[in-house]
Amino acid sequence: MNQQAWRTILFMMLAAILFNMGYSYLLRDAQQSAEISYSRFRSELAGNNLKKVRFKGTAVRGEFLKKILVSNTVQGKEVTREVGAFSTTMPAPADPALIAELTAHKVEIIAASTEASPLMSFLLSILPWLLIIGVWWYIARNVRNQMGSGGMFGSFAKSGAKMYGTGEKVNVTFDDVAGMENSKLELKEIVDYLKEPEKFRRVGGKVPKGVLLVGPPGTGKTLLARAVAGEAGVNFFTISASQFIEMFVGVGASRVRDLFTSAKKGAPSIIFIDEIDAVGRSRGTGLGGGHDEREQTLNQLLSEMDGFDQHEEVIVLAATNRPDVLDPALLRPGRFDRHVVIERPDWRDREKILRVHTRKIAMAEGIDFVIIAKGTPGMTGADLENLVNEAAILASREGAAAVTMAHLEQAKDKLLMGGERKMVISDNEKRITAYHEAGHTLIATLLPGTDPIHKVTIIPHGMALGITQQLPEDDRYYYPRSYLENRLSVALGGRAAERLVFGEVSTGAKSDLKMVTDLAEKMVCQWGMSEKIGPVVFTRGEEHPFLGLKLAEEKGFSEAMAWRIDQEIIALIRQCEKVADRLLAEHRARLDALAKALQEEETLDGARVEEVLHPVRRVVPDQ
Repeated sequence: MNQQAWRTILFMMLAAILFNMGYSYLLRDAQQSAEISYSRFRSELAGNNLKKVRFKGTAVRGEFLKKILVSNTVQGKEVTREVGAFSTTMPAPADPALIAELTAHKVEIIAASTEASPLMSFLLSILPWLLIIGVWWYIARNVRNQMGSGGMFGSFAKSGAKMYGTGEKVNVTFDDVAGMENSKLELKEIVDYLKEPEKFRRVGGKVPKGVLLVGPPGTGKTLLARAVAGEAGVNFFTISASQFIEMFVGVGASRVRDLFTSAKKGAPSIIFIDEIDAVGRSRGTGLGGGHDEREQTLNQLLSEMDGFDQHEEVIVLAATNRPDVLDPALLRPGRFDRHVVIERPDWRDREKILRVHTRKIAMAEGIDFVIIAKGTPGMTGADLENLVNEAAILASREGAAAVTMAHLEQAKDKLLMGGERKMVISDNEKRITAYHEAGHTLIATLLPGTDPIHKVTIIPHGMALGITQQLPEDDRYYYPRSYLENRLSVALGGRAAERLVFGEVSTGAKSDLKMVTDLAEKMVCQWGMSEKIGPVVFTRGEEHPFLGLKLAEEKGFSEAMAWRIDQEIIALIRQCEKVADRLLAEHRARLDALAKALQEEETLDGARVEEVLHPVRRVVPDQ
């Protein structure tokens, strides 16, 4: 806030204080004084109740020794109040005995020479109005000046975008972005166009006006945009879409205009809008109608990107992880011509990302990033950065000079399984947990095509008392029905082991049952893996309705079909449960050996599990 703004605020505060003091004084004086008749005045004088009087022409003012009750008519009602001062008017015939009587009663007498002039009385009467008008004129002038100069009020219309140009540059390039080769290639075309536009114009090509980066959170959309800023060498404006929105309607649209005006002045330039779904959601949907400020902002953005005023050297990059809620007008060619999908990296890209994030970390010799990369399926670039940071924290806590492979493994286990908890568990509960995890592990080892066992532990991690961790040998993009059924059997193996050994089940299978139910429902309702239901997709509320698209999903099937779906889900789960029961009963000795090893060692890795179960032969489950 500049000096002029502070001066405006101080002036407004001073004027308000002075007005309040004057008004309070006049109000208090009006409440303590009353207009009385001259005869009442003479009566109070005769009763020796006058303290002092002041003569000003025929007007007489004064104070009583003791307050008196005076009745007045206010808004048609008779009101009686107690006053200590008075005013009255002397009659036209002079009262020569008045001064002598005042002197006899020892009343203080004050005389003014003349009455105030009519001009002075008029000025005094209009002074409060002049003060009010003056304050409003001063405020209006400052608002007008600051709207033009970008002051306190004018800053509302400014976009607030941060610009990187000749004075300040981003120190991130495409070399700092591991993986995402296809995405980098598409964005590199834009950088090349801004550097050498004639190369593309010779054959009549035009650069895309907008590029939308789409992908799950943490996959590197913003990092990729920063790399574009570092590579382009042109003016780069970056802003979050939420900065456009204010409680005043029209401010967002004004900020969009200001942003594009600045970008056109500095062309060639790039505008990056992060989380564009904050302003780009579909119009005319949602609860209670639309949102005027957001929709006006979106309309202005649409107009700037492909409106009447054409521009070729201002390119818009935008990032979102919710493309499904964006307005169709925003996604059409001419605005966002190109959609770049950024997926979760595979293990090869994860290895490169790990190497990038460990550049500034003191790393020990002999670290195999391939093992860490293969052991972190589904992790994004942000997850891997967090993993490296957790490993560095663990090394610092231990006083180590460098991060070792063991630190990376501990950090990975902490992120995948949760932090280790110190709990006092009875021997009986420890035995139940050991058999539960042994059931998962044995079924995963016996069934073909399942993911290998990475680690099994009965040490509490996160919210679980024990964990069986499986890691795939490579990233998967297709899941056959046999693989999913075996996964259901593995999840039900813990509950089956408890029932086999102890004759009853416990509450330890709560998370397993939830996962089993969700997976079986998707197999039946979404992936067409039920012979009785067939290749049909049914929406059963598997996704929460997103406010802004629909409040609820319509039910597109009958009650009879709903009953059949429920029966198929239950039958699928029962079938996989029977497989787990049969395998555990046939391999009871291996189950006992694995549970015993868990009770003694508490944590077993994949190699140790194979050693305990050796030799083991995978079996094909009966269908």
